[in-house]
Amino acid sequence: MAGVALWVWSSHTSVQHMWRQFNAFSLAALAFSLVGLISQLMLAPTFSAAEPVGHGWLAANQFGAWVSLLVQLLGTAIGVYSSNNLKGEPHQPVYIAALASVLATVHLLLLANHWIVLIAAWAAIGYAMHHLLCFYKDRPFALLAAHKKMVTDRVADILLITAAALAWSQVGSGSLSDLWAYIAAGHTSAALNWSGICLVLAVIARTALMPVHGWLVQVMEAPTPVSALLHAGVVNLGGYVLVLFAPLLGISPAARWLLVVFGLISATVAGLVLLTRVSQKVHLAWSTIAQMGFMLLECGLGLYLFAALHLLGHSLYKAHNFLNASSTVKDCDRKLITGEAQNSGLSMIAAVPIALVIVFGIQYVTGNHVWPWWWTVVLAFAWAPMLWVPKVQQGRRGVVLVRITTGLVIAAFLTLAAGIMDRAPIGAGNDPMTAAGITALIGMGAMYLAMTIFQLWPQSVVAVRRWVYAGFYMDEGYTHWVLRLWPAHWAGAGRQPAPIPWIPAESACGRPEA
Repeated sequence: MAGVALWVWSSHTSVQHMWRQFNAFSLAALAFSLVGLISQLMLAPTFSAAEPVGHGWLAANQFGAWVSLLVQLLGTAIGVYSSNNLKGEPHQPVYIAALASVLATVHLLLLANHWIVLIAAWAAIGYAMHHLLCFYKDRPFALLAAHKKMVTDRVADILLITAAALAWSQVGSGSLSDLWAYIAAGHTSAALNWSGICLVLAVIARTALMPVHGWLVQVMEAPTPVSALLHAGVVNLGGYVLVLFAPLLGISPAARWLLVVFGLISATVAGLVLLTRVSQKVHLAWSTIAQMGFMLLECGLGLYLFAALHLLGHSLYKAHNFLNASSTVKDCDRKLITGEAQNSGLSMIAAVPIALVIVFGIQYVTGNHVWPWWWTVVLAFAWAPMLWVPKVQQGRRGVVLVRITTGLVIAAFLTLAAGIMDRAPIGAGNDPMTAAGITALIGMGAMYLAMTIFQLWPQSVVAVRRWVYAGFYMDEGYTHWVLRLWPAHWAGAGRQPAPIPWIPAESACGRPEA
């Protein structure tokens, strides 16, 4: 894909030919990614699932092979979609080159076995994404969001370099394999603890957790396929890095508590904001913030396998939702025609104990007791909204019955699938932390209670709803800080407004100019 980017920059062929070449190379890269995953699975009996194959600056690992295949699959689909979606748009060669660069640097990050490669690849991903986010250079809000992301990325780069310097000073090498061996030998130090903290703060910035989340919501002015790539294959790379650095997090409890606190706050606040938003793309953006918060919470709790599965599932789900966003119009029409009743209060209260019975029951029947008890309760809170049903309306009892049955089946299936996938060869393990788990359980319970109150008694939370809609104004403060730290001026900021075509050119007071 890097070769495609260089070829596009130097080529003078037609845009259609560029797209054909890009899609052909994407398919070839997809085939190579599949071969790489198969080879990793074949080596699983020889190597530990989390152990990298190779000890140079680049090394493959099993989880990285899964993510590589997923990202290339998404990149191929996004390329085909973009070739039709952007027909007639100027600057398509720049778009193709930037898209190829993003995919190439993501693959490089997934192969990184050295601090320098990791830092350079992550910085290059941000630089290439900046060109995609600024595709429409006449949209000030898109440029503002890209500027905020750029500043956030530079802060993350500084934190990542600091983490590398601290770890390098202790290990005596920048190799990640040497770092894992150093930790496995039982070595710990304050420098490694601070290295883990800096790494976690860098990941928090890169994954757009609160309070640096605003740019992720505001980049909706970029083309839809750019949003799909950003949400499905770029933002969630922080989860991969945390799973990769699980040994370092294991000796840095403070870093894990940071993940728990920031992840829980982001998941809770973004989950509440979702209840107040109606714009489909903005709704999806807040959904990503909530999902990233939950994924980093899982890493903080030491449930790296669940975080890995979450990353893979979220990527597929989010890419489909963005590329299929136009179907929202049909969904709205259907809801207007059929009528959408408010959720039943009884179902919202009973959903949690029913979900608990399902989760505990599936584990008892299958003999699969692999999760901590507190994680079982957290899963019950997560499954509970699927068991909500609307108030029974005359003539619609059958619809409600179908909803109840569907929710029960899906909750049981997800619990069973989670138990099976817990043993899947994806190159991740678990290291639960009970104290943080109980904290997360309390936080999830509070979020579920708030969601219930917001839907059952909306009039009682009118004043709070305004704050929730604005995300408690955290982004406004961050935007002010960013523009003070790094002021920006973009084209079109001071230009005169375009004349309205149906009104003759007149003076400001409405009289023809002399």
